[in-house]
Amino acid sequence: MRSVARLAHRLRRDEGSAAVEAAIVLPALIMFLCMALAGGRIVTSGAKIDAAAEDAAREASIHRTAAAAQGAAQAAATESLDDQGIKCASTSVSVNTGGLSVPVGQVGTVTVTVTCTVNLSELLPGMPGARTLTAKATSVVDQYRQRGD
Repeated sequence: MRSVARLAHRLRRDEGSAAVEAAIVLPALIMFLCMALAGGRIVTSGAKIDAAAEDAAREASIHRTAAAAQGAAQAAATESLDDQGIKCASTSVSVNTGGLSVPVGQVGTVTVTVTCTVNLSELLPGMPGARTLTAKATSVVDQYRQRGD
């Protein structure tokens, strides 16, 4: 009878339950923290790519010819991404220079789309995969500035 009471008393004690709870909860908590950190880094990278698109659009809008605007936008986007520490696995810069062909005195716009594929391991070491981020920006062409052919 005494051994049964002793066994029942041992079964009711909580010793070790905190360790078991920690072993169950801690991995989930760490995973949640890593996911939040990765999400934050992706959002920050997206903002930096937006800034690169804005820089490229502004640079393209001050050139007089479509060819010069295309080259300037590509260079500005690449430089902006480098300055901000974004390493793209692949980058594409698309420039719509239709605003450069409107007559002087009319408002035209230049639109630049920057697409960057970022390896997630660059954002958070050990994170597999890649994410393609795209940003689009438009800049107004000075309506009284002479335009090239």
